[in-house]
Amino acid sequence: MATPQNLALLAGRIFVSAIFIYDATLIARFPDENHSFIQSFGVPGSLLWPAALLQLAGGVMLLLGLGTRLAAIALATFCALTALIFHSNLGDVTEAIQFGKDFGLAGGFLCLAAAGAGGWSLDARLGTDFWPVGRR
Repeated sequence: MATPQNLALLAGRIFVSAIFIYDATLIARFPDENHSFIQSFGVPGSLLWPAALLQLAGGVMLLLGLGTRLAAIALATFCALTALIFHSNLGDVTEAIQFGKDFGLAGGFLCLAAAGAGGWSLDARLGTDFWPVGRR
């Protein structure tokens, strides 16, 4: 893969992983507020820590480029569910923006799942770049 493509995939992985690693730290720093927030939408509070773990592990996996396609599919699903559950009040401009951003991230993750991490990743170095559904 050409250097510009590898650079773009690396930069994209860094930027998007930072969102999820940071969000996981916010859950850890403010668990009571986050617990109350998700419960106010009918989501069981017991899902708070698995969600934080998914964001942290998925973010680190993307950052390192390890298991990238699998992490991207998991985070795409997470983002789509987040939009539908927490940001579906499209009459509120702020919620509509968050809804669009979550679906935009989900789309970006699907592109990353299709493209893979690129040559500047642990997937490329370790030979762990695989498509988890069927054969490419």
